[in-house]
Amino acid sequence: MKTIYIHSEYITLGQLLKFAGIIRNGGEAKSYLATHEVKVNGEFDNRRGRKLRDGDQVFIDNKDFLIKNNVCTE
Repeated sequence: MKTIYIHSEYITLGQLLKFAGIIRNGGEAKSYLATHEVKVNGEFDNRRGRKLRDGDQVFIDNKDFLIKNNVCTE
């Protein structure tokens, strides 16, 4: 499982696809999600705007991702 550290409250599923190198740009997210199975916390989801928050687990193309918030509160 690969941990993805975010520095905000959330990232979208489309942003994760781009950040993980699965797609090259945000415009590819919609077509990618229409043709591939993606699970968020064990449930299928194909919404590119799906908000991923600290602790969410995402399964894409036999790869697991864990979202962790890395925001300093000091």
